[in-house]
Amino acid sequence: MTIEEIDPDHPDALWCLESYFRELTERFAEGFERERSLYPDLDSLRPPTGIFLVARLGDRPVACGGVTLASEDVAYIKRMWVDRSARGLGLGRRMLAALETAAVGLGCRMVQLETNRSLREAQQLYRSAGYEEVAPFNDEHYAHHWFRKRLDRTEGQSSA
Repeated sequence: MTIEEIDPDHPDALWCLESYFRELTERFAEGFERERSLYPDLDSLRPPTGIFLVARLGDRPVACGGVTLASEDVAYIKRMWVDRSARGLGLGRRMLAALETAAVGLGCRMVQLETNRSLREAQQLYRSAGYEEVAPFNDEHYAHHWFRKRLDRTEGQSSA
């Protein structure tokens, strides 16, 4: 398995995002409409303001995630997803760590994200990775839980 930075317009990135949106439509009680969600402009997921990562098993894309600057020293993780066929392999934790490392590379000291109540495994992952639930920091229509985590900038890795 590999995780690499790619352009968010790359066919593998677009495939992952479309798969992610289809899954949200299935899993959210109210369905999912992209237009109602806070979606970072794809340009914000490119350097110098962000990055987009795709994980592959062999040559098949199976996970993605983006990070963009929310402010000068706060990064915002958005659209993190792992394909059902690749769950249980620790890929979500590896992707989250890679996104945190990218946030440190962007000069950030904190990372934030939000998630829907139906994504229980995501909530569990974030809590186990040291994220603390906080008051809402945005008006994401589909969010029920908001999280933040302080990052260790000196080591280039997140602190637990």
